[in-house]
Amino acid sequence: MAVAAALAVALLPWLWAALVHLVCRPYAVARAFARQGIRGPPYRFFVGNAGEATAMLEAASGEAALDRSSHDIVPRVMPHLRAWTSLYGKVFLSWSGSTPALCVGSYAMARRVLSDKAGLYGKKDPGPAILALLGMGLIFAEGEDWVRHRRVVHPAFAMNKLKAMAGVVAACAGEVIRSWEAAAAVGGEVTVEVGQQFMELTADVISRTAFGSSYRQGKEVFLAQRELQLMAFASNRVRVPGMQWAPTKANVRRWRLERKVRGTLMAIIDKRLSAAKEGAGDYGTDLLGLMLEANAGEGGQSVMTMDEIIDECKTFFFAGHESTTHLLTWAMFLLGTHPEWQRRLREEVLRECGGAEKPLHGDTLNKLKLVTMVLHETLRLYGAATLIKRRATADADLCGVVVPEGTVLLIPIAMLHRDEEAWGGDAGEFNPLRFKDDAGRAAPAHPGALLSFSAGPRSCIGKDFAMMEAKAALAAVMRRFAFEVAPEYVHAPADFLTLQPSQGLPVVLRLLDP
Repeated sequence: MAVAAALAVALLPWLWAALVHLVCRPYAVARAFARQGIRGPPYRFFVGNAGEATAMLEAASGEAALDRSSHDIVPRVMPHLRAWTSLYGKVFLSWSGSTPALCVGSYAMARRVLSDKAGLYGKKDPGPAILALLGMGLIFAEGEDWVRHRRVVHPAFAMNKLKAMAGVVAACAGEVIRSWEAAAAVGGEVTVEVGQQFMELTADVISRTAFGSSYRQGKEVFLAQRELQLMAFASNRVRVPGMQWAPTKANVRRWRLERKVRGTLMAIIDKRLSAAKEGAGDYGTDLLGLMLEANAGEGGQSVMTMDEIIDECKTFFFAGHESTTHLLTWAMFLLGTHPEWQRRLREEVLRECGGAEKPLHGDTLNKLKLVTMVLHETLRLYGAATLIKRRATADADLCGVVVPEGTVLLIPIAMLHRDEEAWGGDAGEFNPLRFKDDAGRAAPAHPGALLSFSAGPRSCIGKDFAMMEAKAALAAVMRRFAFEVAPEYVHAPADFLTLQPSQGLPVVLRLLDP
């Protein structure tokens, strides 16, 4: 009896804390938001609204494919947010377990969150599976760590450096084009699953531009990260507290892949550092070399640790090929279903860049205004990221709404990009002309409404690289092929951490006369 009494006394503080965390605080937070006119689906003990969200996602995945002329992907990729928005408005409260999650479907509120410089809205903990994939690089670093990382990484993405890399992109694209030409040589046309082809192309590009002569080792990193991405997607759908540390089959495999990625990157970096030490201090002109040079700082005092450099390599390797892969894939879909725009782009490419025998370089790519407009419209309708998450690090006033510390803020990019109040009555249609003046002025009521690369101080540092790569690859295709989406294509976009055609994108390529 004495032991049981002692145990009960010892457990009492823990039980009280659990009661507050799982019952008292959620209901108090819900009432506080309700007093401000913000409601949402009711909190359910411990699980929050996870069950409802999962059920709607599973139901959406089993629905019939969209018509090819429809770009309303929201019911497929975030049906729960669409349903709750229709019931409670653009700004509503839902629950991730016992954590409040405020959907910020207002452009004014979204921009306030993304433009934050005071650290009020930090990055949400992504979990070990995402960190294994991306590391604690610029995407997730906070505060002074983010400032240090940005200072080191920024020189690698300066515009003059990117122009010099355009030739590498064009050379890699040329290899893919030649393989398509060979396949189409007999009948004049060939059907290609371009999503997979672009994935291999962008992996080749990032391997060569990031690691130079060590690009073959970079490809090993790419293969390991593809598997880590699938694991991260699976763990993101169902997260059981504590299971990330259990020696399950999936976790053991993830740990092995992490070690492989780290070991491969370590070997590349060590080789570069040794060569620079033995030579004249030249780290190379690729992305890794520029980053190592910036990291050396003045007097040889490193700005970042070796582990931080490895994390940045993970970040720009994954983000560098993933975002461009899907930008190119969805651009091919849109141009393959809008032949008039395809014709206009081909005329521009041939006029500004010349025929296939002329090399592509940075200055000519900058003249491709129509191509840029189409890519921006592709990002609006089919951007890789459909949702941005932040977490309130302290109690905050967000455009007149008091947000308690710890609240997760959900910015539904896919929904905002289809908001008729911002983009007009044709928000659901493919209309590149909305970007004819400037991307920042495409939505007159909301400057800077295109959020595909985020916005504010934490906007994607590699966005110019992604756009340059996409323009070079698309120009290379346009000069040699006319194309249309194959009859067997199924228009069912899905969010596998990034927005992708769930069953690939087969395209019929017709070889043009040289």
